[in-house]
Amino acid sequence: MNMIDDSRPIFLQIAELIENDIVSGAISEESQVPSTNEFAAYYRINPATAAKGVNLLVESGILYKKRGIGMFVSTGARAELLEARRQDFRLQYIVPLAREAKKLGFSAEQLNSMVNQALGSEAFEGSDVR
Repeated sequence: MNMIDDSRPIFLQIAELIENDIVSGAISEESQVPSTNEFAAYYRINPATAAKGVNLLVESGILYKKRGIGMFVSTGARAELLEARRQDFRLQYIVPLAREAKKLGFSAEQLNSMVNQALGSEAFEGSDVR
């Protein structure tokens, strides 16, 4: 598990940790996620804070509760998270990249070539890119 930092609300980080595990396949659909008490003990946080993060995912349909058993990953959650992240990636990285490339006079082919070259380069070695 990753560490919690003080730069952002802890409950959001708990939700992101669960999302990351779903996206990576570490937690599969219909699998049980750790309990709020387990998150609280592991990260030394208040159980209510952990519950707030888990409840965000319940509200968005990523997790569902089986009464008396715990929280589970919904069917289709991984695809839903991947699509949301792809949209975020497009807005956060691709749109600004394309704007800057246009300002600099790069053609679509030149930009495409640079991206393909970067993807094939050794720039990713030693990083956590999968």
